[in-house]
Amino acid sequence: MGRSAEIARKTLETDIRLSLELDGDGACTVQTGVGFLDHMLTLFARHGLFDLEVTATGDLEVDGHHTVEDIGICLGQALGEAVGDKVGIRRYGSQSLPMEETLVTVAVDLSGRSWFVQDVSYPTEKIGDFDTQLVEVFWQSVTANARINLHQILHHGENSHHIAEALFKATARALRDAVSIDPRQQGVPSSKGSL
Repeated sequence: MGRSAEIARKTLETDIRLSLELDGDGACTVQTGVGFLDHMLTLFARHGLFDLEVTATGDLEVDGHHTVEDIGICLGQALGEAVGDKVGIRRYGSQSLPMEETLVTVAVDLSGRSWFVQDVSYPTEKIGDFDTQLVEVFWQSVTANARINLHQILHHGENSHHIAEALFKATARALRDAVSIDPRQQGVPSSKGSL
């Protein structure tokens, strides 16, 4: 196996198992109990060319918050572990991505320092029964646990589903670039010599 990680997290609120292979082909098997998140994770794997498996049970009788947040924690931990010592990676990635009436831009830096900026608003509070605010919760958790710098910007959009989907696709493609190996890059891509 290449650059990969397996994470298990069990709390009184959730029980999650997640595996991530950075150098995959987009294969994805997800069962989180949150249908919209399953859809987004499938898109994330496909557009990032990451192999991703997630099984999760959570206190969905409360709401989806703990499950979504904890899956974000696990994905962030897996990403940080799978990218390893960062020798030879491109480090940065960005993507402007249109989806119907929606346009987003995402930029990422695998800096080893966590910083998250999201300039996004949704025209509705829900996508089906999924709270739109959980998209931000998810990416905040990924960012903090992967120790990356992530910016997500909505330029325009009128459909909440399209906005969320564009963010997941663009973030996947930005990460795909950032974790890619650059054959010209000798060592770690930092003047400090470490990330």
